[in-house]
Amino acid sequence: MSSSVPRLVIAAPSSGSGKTTVATGLMAAFAARGLAVSPHKVGPDYIDPGYHALATGRVGRNLDAYLCGPELIGPLFLHGARGCDIAVVEGVMGLYDGAAGEGELASTAHVAKLLRAPVVLVVDASSQSRSVAALVHGFASWDPQVRVGGVILNKVASDRHEELLREALDSAGVPVLGVLRRVAQVDTPSRHLGLVPVAERHAAAVEAVTAMAAQVEAGCDLEGLLGLARSAGALSCAPWGAAEVLSSSPPPPLPVPTLGAAPPDPRFRPEGPRPQTPPEGAPPDGLKDADRRVRVAVAAGSAFTFSYAEQAELLTAAGAEVVPFDPLRDEQLPDGTRGLVIGGGFPEVYAAELSGNEPLRKAVAALAGSGAPVAAECAGLLYLCRELDGLPMCGVLDVSARMSERLTLGYRDAVAVSDSVLAPAGTRMRAHEFHRTVVEPGSGTAPAWGVRTPVRRVEGFVQQGVHASYLHTHWAAQPGVARRFVERCRTS
Repeated sequence: MSSSVPRLVIAAPSSGSGKTTVATGLMAAFAARGLAVSPHKVGPDYIDPGYHALATGRVGRNLDAYLCGPELIGPLFLHGARGCDIAVVEGVMGLYDGAAGEGELASTAHVAKLLRAPVVLVVDASSQSRSVAALVHGFASWDPQVRVGGVILNKVASDRHEELLREALDSAGVPVLGVLRRVAQVDTPSRHLGLVPVAERHAAAVEAVTAMAAQVEAGCDLEGLLGLARSAGALSCAPWGAAEVLSSSPPPPLPVPTLGAAPPDPRFRPEGPRPQTPPEGAPPDGLKDADRRVRVAVAAGSAFTFSYAEQAELLTAAGAEVVPFDPLRDEQLPDGTRGLVIGGGFPEVYAAELSGNEPLRKAVAALAGSGAPVAAECAGLLYLCRELDGLPMCGVLDVSARMSERLTLGYRDAVAVSDSVLAPAGTRMRAHEFHRTVVEPGSGTAPAWGVRTPVRRVEGFVQQGVHASYLHTHWAAQPGVARRFVERCRTS
């Protein structure tokens, strides 16, 4: 099968160059012309895809070659881009920056090569003139397999400055496809973990996206960019589909990193090929009667905004009725809830409101106490704690959580230490950790994960039907997780 969706990868030499402004503005500008635009983000970030969704009216999706494996990048891309006229992929950090110690893995350049997509380099030109040619030449020639098809100059001061930049770039062989003038920064406020999510500032976020679109529309050659997007090579893979992956064998195992001379840790399972989660019952294909589905409540609202779209799709394909609820507003779980998923977000920002919703805290504790499956990641872990910054939380775990000055950030290679509602012990998963909080203790008598990189340790909690951890995982990498969780909802 061959598929060729016109597509662009928006990259930069480094963070802070203007990728989000250009990518989001391009998405909105193309959408305003009547094009169906598929929005994507390289890496694990949850926040930028929210702005992408506002710009396009479609779900923002992540393309992370570390979390999912390189073999899933093409299929996941095609899944998100079904029926679209063009796809815009926002990169992460600098063009060639990937997972630490893993070479190009998960870098924007790596994803661009996997997608056979041309790259548009966004350059902050505010403090340079002729040197811009050397910079662009270096990025364009570093890897011959990466095709830098154009450059967009950001923060250009004047007509004279633009003239000098264009004159220098004439010799670099990379066309200038846009020039954005130095203007007051578009209002996209940030906090300790990046931009403030769309769900917390919807009206202001809409204004910000509109401003980005106007800036890009005025300064970029949209026809030239569309022509470049149409030059992308065809992809030979088939689109990913939740029902299909649940009804077939699991995807190939993720690459196993080299551990070097690290001594074996008796708390971890023996090393070797990663075991796959075995099928657990036939997939519920063709379900038409909603009563045959099990209701899985998923935390949403301003406090819990972090989730990958494929998670809900896999739960649905596995036989769940996915019902969102807002822990800031709803005093009870949805009627008939048999399982609970609490993803990432900012409970520390809303600790007082979450603590004040005592009826829901008690309902969550009662559900967990009944043995029902509960999957909690990062913010979800904090919500299940006894307290957060001294304020009562759900008390499912006898753990205290607090804000910290230290940022914990990075990819993790992990193995399930304990059998749980998500996976049997020994299951290998790639994950990402990103928080400024601390839980004490950091793991229970039955830890969730043994983390192999960068430092070997155990973390998280498995308790009755609860699986709670700081690690963010992408269930598309292990579809059996969704099947196992839904089956446990049926039988608990």
